[in-house]
Amino acid sequence: MNIGAVDHVEFYVGDAQQSAFYLCTAFGFRVRGLAGPETGQADHRSLLLRQGGIEVVLTSALNSSHPAAHYVMRHGDGVANIAFETEDAVKAFELAVERGATPVEPPTVHSKDGTEVITASVLGFGDVAHRFVQRGGDREQFLPGVMDMIAADPEAGEELLRTVDHAAICLPAGQLQSTVAFYEKVFGFSQIFEEFIEVGAQAMDSKVVQSPSGKVTFTLIEPVTDRQPGQIDSFLARHGGAGVQHLALLCDDIVDTVQTLEKRGVTFLQTPGSYYDRLQERFERPDVRVEDLRRTNVLIDQDHWGQLFQIFTQSQHVRKTFFWEVIDRHGARTFGSGNIKALYEAVAGEKAVS
Repeated sequence: MNIGAVDHVEFYVGDAQQSAFYLCTAFGFRVRGLAGPETGQADHRSLLLRQGGIEVVLTSALNSSHPAAHYVMRHGDGVANIAFETEDAVKAFELAVERGATPVEPPTVHSKDGTEVITASVLGFGDVAHRFVQRGGDREQFLPGVMDMIAADPEAGEELLRTVDHAAICLPAGQLQSTVAFYEKVFGFSQIFEEFIEVGAQAMDSKVVQSPSGKVTFTLIEPVTDRQPGQIDSFLARHGGAGVQHLALLCDDIVDTVQTLEKRGVTFLQTPGSYYDRLQERFERPDVRVEDLRRTNVLIDQDHWGQLFQIFTQSQHVRKTFFWEVIDRHGARTFGSGNIKALYEAVAGEKAVS
């Protein structure tokens, strides 16, 4: 299928304009495109946000016939489509269906003023689809003939976030292995990592699948049912089934990025102080000063290739489901599993005061 990077991520939300205001004000995204009744889309309104190599589409239904209406009613605001770059969207769609994927949107050609984009979608997990996107050249025309583009903001400021590092996906118990097999068979992904994680009386299974290009990575997680219910169970109950728990956005300097985002209004999870008291036992030489990590609540982990720094936002959603991760890789290729316990403690602390 020649799947490249994540082309864009589409959220279905109750109010696209309100969601865009938060992401632009707090995270530094900028609105670069719009679709709606003004562009001939009578049943929905969409806004395209950009920052670095990240493109986010926010879509709200304008009547009950649009899929976003059913999605938001069932799940609340959340990720509805993770789109893949591909060299041939029609072939990718046909192969995916042939291999067992459920078709969602047939191949469609979008064109205007000599620019052509071909898209097609299949179902991935739960109610989340994958859109194959074949672009003919000018990426400034996101979806020609459907979305009107807006000139770049000359005062946008520094872009702190570069690309989508990975998506973390919560699955109901018993679906982990079949979902891994589905991505291997249908999309040609490979399993690159797995771990059984225990946190007190809670436990979960985790497997990571990745595209051959190495540019699309999914961390798949399911709860262990013979243990005490935990955060994965809570997400599944509030979300109404499988879904994207968080998206990790890659940055170059996590301390500076976190400080800037906090000033803009992003609220991050607090890390127990004892976590930093024990860092010297885990890391002989952290790449970032422990004092800076403690001040910004940033977590650190290490694998064979290097160190990883990460932090998670508090959920801004009514159902307390989706949240964001900011991640900074110093050579590390894994996903901070050594920080799971600290994350669980932080989430539990947030829940206790909410």
